[in-house]
This record gives sequence, structure tokens and C-alpha cells, in this order.
Amino acid sequence: MTRIKICGLTREADVEAAVAAGADAIGFVFYAKSPRAVTPERARALARLLPPFVTPVGLFVNATDAELRAGLDALPNMLVQFHGDETPADCDRVKRPYLRAARMSPGVDLLDFATQFPNAQALLLDAHVDGYGGGGKVFDWSLIPPSVSSRLVLSGGLNAANVADGIARVRPWAVDVSSGVEVSKGIKSADLIHEFCRAVKRADAEPT
Repeated sequence: MTRIKICGLTREADVEAAVAAGADAIGFVFYAKSPRAVTPERARALARLLPPFVTPVGLFVNATDAELRAGLDALPNMLVQFHGDETPADCDRVKRPYLRAARMSPGVDLLDFATQFPNAQALLLDAHVDGYGGGGKVFDWSLIPPSVSSRLVLSGGLNAANVADGIARVRPWAVDVSSGVEVSKGIKSADLIHEFCRAVKRADAEPT
């Protein structure tokens, strides 16, 4: 079963739609430069809508210790997602389960990257764009070597129309979507969220 993460949620209605559609994880962006950014207090309020077994994920980009602590204090049960230029030591300092984002482009050695982050619960593969994430761009999936032993979360420009192809070609542990279910940056569409989740479930049902 491919897990589903809906990222960049800012409104109660969007959290409720993602839960109703069957999302396994909900992402909150703690990066002030993002149009999808929320404060720790806002994330706490939104996370109260999550039922058991739906995981809150906090996305950080080159965060200070104070920023990390504020996020962790607001959501003590969240999974941390490092989406910037963090070193292995930066990631390990939180002493919490984490995802490490890899910005995929020609020349990126994903095998070496995975070796550098052995404590990551999974590697989130995103397109290399200006800024950090949320660019709605699909990267070349052939850049992913078949021998990567880490769990992979496929991200970058996914939507209901292409996620089945991504699942068939990459066989990721999870998929992550943000702009592909939006009507504008930070504003999700309940219909698009449901369409995306249905597409993932149909892809899982297809014979391999």
C-alpha cells in the first residue's frame, strides 16, 4: 500500500478533506518564506483535527534550534521533514524520527545521499527548483537508482493524472503532493485531494 502525504495545509477544511480522502500524513510548513507557511500555533490548531493514525509532519528549511523547538513543542508527536541544506548532524540533533528531502537533478548521487543519512526514516525525492519545494515540477524519475535501500517518498509535481505512472515506475513507499491539489498556493481543493487519493488507491490495485 502506497502511503499518502498531503503537504502545505493551512485551513481546517483542507485538513478535514485530506483525512476524509484517506491521507496517511498531513504536512505543515514551518518555513516563513513559503506561501504555505503556518506558525506553530496555527499548526497546533489544525493538528487537533487529525484522528489517531494520521501523522502530522513538520517541514523545516535550514531552521534554527529555536524554530525547531517551537515546532516540536507545538506538535510533539510530529514527524520532522528536513527540506533544506541540513547535514546529517543537523538532522540527528532533534533526536526524533525524520524524513530527509533530496532535491533531484542530473548529477545527484542518491546512493551516496542515502549513505549520508542512515537515520532517516525515508528519503523524500523532490524536484530541484529555485527555493525549496512546492514548485510543482516533476523531475526525471530515471535519476532514481533501483538499488536504493532507503524507503522513498516520491514528490515533485504529482497530481491525480500522473501519480499512477509514478507509482508504477518508482514503486515508492509513499507519495507526497502539495501544488497538485491546490487552486492557489496554500489553498487546497477538496475535489482534487479526493481525486489524488483515489488515483493512488487505483494504482495500488493494478497488477504489477
